[in-house]
Amino acid sequence: MQKSNPNLLSCPALYWALLCAAFILPQPFAAAEPTEVVVRVLSRDAKFIGSSMGGARVNIRDVHTDELLASGLTVGSTGTTKTIMHRDGGRRARLTDNDAASFRTTLDLSRPRLLEVEALGPMTQGQASNRVSATQWVVPGKHLSGGDGWILEMPGFAVDILSPPGHQRLQGARTDVKIIANVVMMCGCPIEPDGLWDANRYEVTALVERDGVELGSFPLTFAGQTSLFALDLPLTSAGLYKVTVYAYDSENGNTGVDHTSFFAQ
Repeated sequence: MQKSNPNLLSCPALYWALLCAAFILPQPFAAAEPTEVVVRVLSRDAKFIGSSMGGARVNIRDVHTDELLASGLTVGSTGTTKTIMHRDGGRRARLTDNDAASFRTTLDLSRPRLLEVEALGPMTQGQASNRVSATQWVVPGKHLSGGDGWILEMPGFAVDILSPPGHQRLQGARTDVKIIANVVMMCGCPIEPDGLWDANRYEVTALVERDGVELGSFPLTFAGQTSLFALDLPLTSAGLYKVTVYAYDSENGNTGVDHTSFFAQ
Protein backbone atom coordinates (compact mmCIF):
# COMPACT_ATOMS: atom_id res chain seq x y z
CA MET A 1 0.00 0.00 0.00
CA GLN A 2 1.29 3.46 -0.97
CA LYS A 3 2.09 5.62 2.02
CA SER A 4 0.86 9.20 2.34
CA ASN A 5 3.41 11.95 2.00
CA PRO A 6 4.14 12.92 5.62
CA ASN A 7 5.24 16.38 4.59
CA LEU A 8 1.81 17.16 3.11
CA LEU A 9 -0.07 15.62 6.03
CA SER A 10 1.97 17.64 8.46
CA CYS A 11 0.88 20.84 6.68
CA PRO A 12 -2.90 20.65 6.13
CA ALA A 13 -3.09 24.14 4.62
CA LEU A 14 -0.62 23.25 1.87
CA TYR A 15 -2.36 19.93 1.23
CA TRP A 16 -5.75 21.55 0.67
CA ALA A 17 -4.28 24.34 -1.42
CA LEU A 18 -2.73 21.83 -3.82
CA LEU A 19 -5.93 19.76 -3.91
CA CYS A 20 -8.05 22.81 -4.80
CA ALA A 21 -5.57 23.96 -7.42
CA ALA A 22 -6.02 20.70 -9.28
CA PHE A 23 -9.69 21.58 -9.84
CA ILE A 24 -9.35 25.35 -10.27
CA LEU A 25 -6.53 25.51 -12.80
CA PRO A 26 -8.01 25.96 -16.32
CA GLN A 27 -8.06 22.89 -18.50
CA PRO A 28 -6.61 23.14 -22.00
CA PHE A 29 -9.07 24.35 -24.66
CA ALA A 30 -10.21 21.91 -27.29
CA ALA A 31 -8.08 21.98 -30.41
CA ALA A 32 -9.27 24.52 -32.97
CA GLU A 33 -11.09 23.07 -35.96
CA PRO A 34 -10.95 24.57 -39.46
CA THR A 35 -14.39 25.95 -40.30
CA GLU A 36 -15.20 27.18 -43.80
CA VAL A 37 -17.35 30.28 -44.26
CA VAL A 38 -18.56 31.55 -47.65
CA VAL A 39 -20.20 34.98 -47.81
CA ARG A 40 -22.05 36.42 -50.79
CA VAL A 41 -23.63 39.86 -51.19
CA LEU A 42 -26.77 39.98 -53.32
CA SER A 43 -27.99 43.23 -54.84
CA ARG A 44 -31.67 43.69 -54.02
CA ASP A 45 -33.82 42.50 -56.94
CA ALA A 46 -30.67 41.78 -58.93
CA LYS A 47 -27.45 39.73 -58.91
CA PHE A 48 -24.30 39.37 -56.84
CA ILE A 49 -21.82 42.19 -56.16
CA GLY A 50 -18.57 40.95 -57.62
CA SER A 51 -15.33 41.99 -59.27
CA SER A 52 -16.96 44.19 -61.94
CA MET A 53 -18.11 46.60 -59.19
CA GLY A 54 -14.97 46.23 -57.08
CA GLY A 55 -16.68 43.68 -54.86
CA ALA A 56 -18.05 44.28 -51.38
CA ARG A 57 -15.78 44.52 -48.33
CA VAL A 58 -16.64 41.70 -45.89
CA ASN A 59 -15.67 41.74 -42.21
CA ILE A 60 -16.32 38.80 -39.88
CA ARG A 61 -16.26 39.52 -36.13
CA ASP A 62 -17.03 37.76 -32.88
CA VAL A 63 -20.13 39.53 -31.52
CA HIS A 64 -19.16 39.07 -27.88
CA THR A 65 -15.48 40.09 -28.09
CA ASP A 66 -15.51 42.31 -31.22
CA GLU A 67 -12.46 40.37 -32.43
CA LEU A 68 -11.95 40.66 -36.20
CA LEU A 69 -11.62 37.10 -37.47
CA ALA A 70 -11.44 37.66 -41.23
CA SER A 71 -11.72 40.42 -43.82
CA GLY A 72 -11.70 40.57 -47.60
CA LEU A 73 -13.57 41.33 -50.81
CA THR A 74 -16.19 39.36 -52.69
CA VAL A 75 -14.66 38.31 -56.01
CA GLY A 76 -16.11 36.61 -59.04
CA SER A 77 -18.97 37.14 -61.45
CA THR A 78 -22.43 38.53 -60.81
CA GLY A 79 -23.80 35.01 -61.23
CA THR A 80 -26.13 33.42 -63.76
CA THR A 81 -29.13 35.60 -64.52
CA LYS A 82 -31.65 32.81 -65.11
CA THR A 83 -30.58 31.07 -61.90
CA ILE A 84 -30.94 34.20 -59.76
CA MET A 85 -33.89 35.99 -61.35
CA HIS A 86 -36.29 33.02 -61.33
CA ARG A 87 -39.96 33.66 -60.61
CA ASP A 88 -41.15 30.17 -59.68
CA GLY A 89 -38.09 28.51 -58.23
CA GLY A 90 -39.53 28.09 -54.76
CA ARG A 91 -38.10 28.92 -51.37
CA ARG A 92 -35.22 26.42 -51.61
CA ALA A 93 -34.13 27.20 -55.16
CA ARG A 94 -30.38 27.68 -55.50
CA LEU A 95 -29.22 31.18 -56.46
CA THR A 96 -25.56 30.47 -57.08
CA ASP A 97 -23.15 28.60 -59.29
CA ASN A 98 -19.42 28.11 -58.84
CA ASP A 99 -18.58 31.49 -60.42
CA ALA A 100 -20.95 33.64 -58.32
CA ALA A 101 -18.94 36.26 -56.44
CA SER A 102 -18.04 35.36 -52.88
CA PHE A 103 -15.63 35.91 -50.00
CA ARG A 104 -14.24 32.61 -48.78
CA THR A 105 -12.32 32.05 -45.57
CA THR A 106 -11.44 29.29 -43.12
CA LEU A 107 -11.71 30.14 -39.43
CA ASP A 108 -9.95 28.17 -36.70
CA LEU A 109 -12.66 27.81 -34.07
CA SER A 110 -12.29 26.03 -30.75
CA ARG A 111 -15.78 26.77 -29.46
CA PRO A 112 -19.15 27.89 -30.86
CA ARG A 113 -19.07 31.61 -31.57
CA LEU A 114 -21.77 34.12 -32.44
CA LEU A 115 -20.40 35.78 -35.56
CA GLU A 116 -21.36 39.03 -37.25
CA VAL A 117 -20.78 39.41 -40.98
CA GLU A 118 -20.71 42.99 -42.26
CA ALA A 119 -20.60 43.94 -45.94
CA LEU A 120 -19.87 47.38 -47.42
CA GLY A 121 -20.08 48.10 -51.14
CA PRO A 122 -19.94 48.26 -54.04
CA MET A 123 -16.35 49.45 -53.65
CA THR A 124 -15.97 51.20 -57.03
CA GLN A 125 -19.07 53.31 -56.38
CA GLY A 126 -18.30 54.97 -53.06
CA GLN A 127 -21.13 57.48 -53.40
CA ALA A 128 -23.57 54.56 -53.67
CA SER A 129 -22.12 52.26 -51.01
CA ASN A 130 -24.41 50.76 -48.40
CA ARG A 131 -23.61 48.64 -45.37
CA VAL A 132 -25.51 45.55 -44.22
CA SER A 133 -24.83 43.00 -41.50
CA ALA A 134 -26.20 39.81 -39.98
CA THR A 135 -25.32 37.47 -37.11
CA GLN A 136 -25.28 33.69 -36.81
CA TRP A 137 -23.88 31.03 -34.51
CA VAL A 138 -21.07 29.00 -36.04
CA VAL A 139 -19.86 25.73 -34.49
CA PRO A 140 -16.28 24.45 -34.92
CA GLY A 141 -15.98 22.16 -37.92
CA LYS A 142 -19.57 22.81 -39.03
CA HIS A 143 -18.95 24.58 -42.31
CA LEU A 144 -21.07 27.47 -43.52
CA SER A 145 -20.34 26.90 -47.17
CA GLY A 146 -23.06 24.57 -48.42
CA GLY A 147 -25.72 25.71 -50.85
CA ASP A 148 -25.49 29.47 -51.39
CA GLY A 149 -23.40 30.03 -48.26
CA TRP A 150 -24.17 33.05 -46.09
CA ILE A 151 -26.04 35.60 -48.24
CA LEU A 152 -26.50 39.26 -47.30
CA GLU A 153 -28.87 41.43 -49.33
CA MET A 154 -27.56 44.88 -50.28
CA PRO A 155 -30.32 47.45 -51.00
CA GLY A 156 -29.89 50.41 -53.30
CA PHE A 157 -29.11 51.64 -56.78
CA ALA A 158 -25.69 52.86 -57.85
CA VAL A 159 -26.55 56.41 -58.94
CA ASP A 160 -23.66 58.38 -60.48
CA ILE A 161 -24.22 61.98 -61.66
CA LEU A 162 -22.08 62.41 -64.76
CA SER A 163 -23.00 65.99 -65.61
CA PRO A 164 -22.51 68.64 -64.48
CA PRO A 165 -19.38 67.69 -62.49
CA GLY A 166 -19.10 69.04 -58.96
CA HIS A 167 -18.15 72.69 -58.43
CA GLN A 168 -18.37 73.56 -62.13
CA ARG A 169 -18.87 77.27 -63.00
CA LEU A 170 -21.33 77.85 -65.81
CA GLN A 171 -20.67 81.23 -67.42
CA GLY A 172 -22.43 83.21 -70.12
CA ALA A 173 -26.09 83.40 -71.02
CA ARG A 174 -27.77 80.10 -70.19
CA THR A 175 -31.39 79.06 -69.92
CA ASP A 176 -30.81 75.46 -68.79
CA VAL A 177 -28.20 72.87 -67.85
CA LYS A 178 -28.29 69.19 -68.69
CA ILE A 179 -28.32 66.81 -65.73
CA ILE A 180 -27.12 63.32 -66.70
CA ALA A 181 -27.04 60.38 -64.31
CA ASN A 182 -25.94 56.78 -64.75
CA VAL A 183 -28.19 54.42 -62.78
CA VAL A 184 -27.47 50.70 -62.39
CA MET A 185 -28.32 48.01 -59.89
CA MET A 186 -25.78 47.57 -57.07
CA CYS A 187 -24.29 44.63 -58.95
CA GLY A 188 -23.86 46.80 -62.07
CA CYS A 189 -26.78 45.23 -63.91
CA PRO A 190 -28.07 47.57 -66.67
CA ILE A 191 -31.38 49.40 -66.75
CA GLU A 192 -33.38 50.04 -69.93
CA PRO A 193 -37.03 50.29 -70.97
CA ASP A 194 -38.79 46.90 -71.00
CA GLY A 195 -35.56 45.20 -69.94
CA LEU A 196 -35.16 42.73 -67.12
CA TRP A 197 -34.46 45.81 -65.00
CA ASP A 198 -37.11 48.04 -66.52
CA ALA A 199 -36.44 51.79 -66.72
CA ASN A 200 -40.21 52.35 -66.96
CA ARG A 201 -40.60 50.95 -63.47
CA TYR A 202 -38.13 53.23 -61.69
CA GLU A 203 -38.56 56.83 -60.59
CA VAL A 204 -35.43 58.90 -61.24
CA THR A 205 -35.76 62.47 -59.97
CA ALA A 206 -33.59 65.52 -59.23
CA LEU A 207 -34.16 67.57 -56.08
CA VAL A 208 -32.80 71.06 -56.69
CA GLU A 209 -32.02 74.04 -54.50
CA ARG A 210 -30.42 77.42 -55.27
CA ASP A 211 -28.58 79.37 -52.58
CA GLY A 212 -30.22 77.20 -49.94
CA VAL A 213 -33.78 77.68 -51.28
CA GLU A 214 -35.62 74.60 -52.57
CA LEU A 215 -36.72 74.91 -56.19
CA GLY A 216 -38.61 71.63 -56.38
CA SER A 217 -38.27 68.18 -57.96
CA PHE A 218 -37.62 67.48 -61.64
CA PRO A 219 -37.98 64.02 -63.24
CA LEU A 220 -35.21 62.55 -65.34
CA THR A 221 -36.16 60.40 -68.32
CA PHE A 222 -34.37 57.57 -70.08
CA ALA A 223 -31.74 59.14 -72.35
CA GLY A 224 -31.69 56.51 -75.10
CA GLN A 225 -28.56 54.75 -73.85
CA THR A 226 -28.50 51.88 -71.37
CA SER A 227 -28.66 53.10 -67.75
CA LEU A 228 -28.52 56.82 -68.64
CA PHE A 229 -31.18 59.29 -67.50
CA ALA A 230 -31.25 63.00 -68.29
CA LEU A 231 -32.99 66.30 -67.58
CA ASP A 232 -32.71 69.81 -69.03
CA LEU A 233 -32.85 71.81 -65.80
CA PRO A 234 -34.04 75.42 -66.26
CA LEU A 235 -31.77 78.06 -64.74
CA THR A 236 -33.96 80.84 -63.42
CA SER A 237 -31.12 82.98 -62.08
CA ALA A 238 -27.47 82.98 -61.04
CA GLY A 239 -26.40 81.26 -57.82
CA LEU A 240 -25.07 78.10 -56.23
CA TYR A 241 -27.16 75.12 -57.29
CA LYS A 242 -27.19 71.85 -55.35
CA VAL A 243 -28.67 68.79 -57.03
CA THR A 244 -29.61 65.45 -55.48
CA VAL A 245 -30.61 62.70 -57.91
CA TYR A 246 -32.40 59.67 -56.53
CA ALA A 247 -33.64 56.43 -58.08
CA TYR A 248 -36.57 54.66 -56.44
CA ASP A 249 -38.46 51.42 -57.00
CA SER A 250 -41.95 51.55 -55.46
CA GLU A 251 -42.34 47.77 -55.65
CA ASN A 252 -39.66 47.04 -53.06
CA GLY A 253 -38.49 50.41 -51.68
CA ASN A 254 -35.07 50.14 -53.32
CA THR A 255 -33.41 53.59 -53.32
CA GLY A 256 -30.11 55.12 -54.43
CA VAL A 257 -28.80 58.70 -54.24
CA ASP A 258 -25.99 60.91 -55.57
CA HIS A 259 -25.21 64.63 -55.25
CA THR A 260 -23.54 67.40 -57.23
CA SER A 261 -23.31 71.19 -57.17
CA PHE A 262 -22.46 73.93 -59.64
CA PHE A 263 -22.37 77.71 -59.96
CA ALA A 264 -24.46 79.59 -62.52
CA GLN A 265 -23.10 83.11 -63.24
